Amino acid sequence: MFVLRTGTNWRVVVAVAVVIASACGPSCAGMKKILLIPTEMDHPWATHMYSKGCQILAKCLNQNPEIEAIVSPDLDWPSDPEIFRGVDALVYYSRPAGDIILTPERKETLYGLFEKQVGYVALHWSTATSDQALGPEYLDILGGWFHFDHSGLKVDQRPLIQVDPSHPICWGWEPYELLDEFYLNLQFHENAKPIVQVNVDGEEQIVAWTMEHEGGWRSFGTTLGHFHSNFGIPQFRRAICNGILWAAHANIPEGGSVVEVQDQDLVLPEKPPEE
Repeated sequence: MFVLRTGTNWRVVVAVAVVIASACGPSCAGMKKILLIPTEMDHPWATHMYSKGCQILAKCLNQNPEIEAIVSPDLDWPSDPEIFRGVDALVYYSRPAGDIILTPERKETLYGLFEKQVGYVALHWSTATSDQALGPEYLDILGGWFHFDHSGLKVDQRPLIQVDPSHPICWGWEPYELLDEFYLNLQFHENAKPIVQVNVDGEEQIVAWTMEHEGGWRSFGTTLGHFHSNFGIPQFRRAICNGILWAAHANIPEGGSVVEVQDQDLVLPEKPPEE
């Protein structure tokens, strides 16, 4: 704390304040709040484990300085609008999220958040819309869009390729082979920037990308995340958490985000009986 006395040289005070602010860097902006939103399971067990995946990512994100990551207590969309107060990024790991966020009763809140520079993140199936008519608007939000009218799927084990290794999303992890359900031939916005890709059957497929929007907000999308077992791979967790932090305008350490988990964090709950 500074105690200012009579005769204080205000030029010196201002100069000292500037030096302190420079040393603090972006972290002086305070806590970054990240809201992760899952939906009900809609795929076979041990795939698309939306709630469990969000819990793992929240635990990882909260290990990083000045981050408060929470999982929505409600599926699809929070029932209490107060949860949006102070939020810096929305993260969907869910069924097609374009169908969820672009309903008439939610769009006003959504675009109001974007006006406040709230970032948007979509993981795996949440990069899609089921309603084809919502696609162009969702493409403008996310920067990439999956729909079966123009996209396909292939389960394969392929090396991940960093398109831009210098991007903060690529910090702290080396390219590796990943078994996943790769989405093929998404549509991409002209302003989207590819970050990670794979070669499937001789064609390069973008599996992670970013987009910066007018007004200062950011979006990050990745089609990775089909198998729950992939959350046990540190490089996998780090790339996704880096992307979430980037979308939230949060600091990303040069060595990448901290993503430590325990074995019990990855254990799935007991599988419910078949109906």
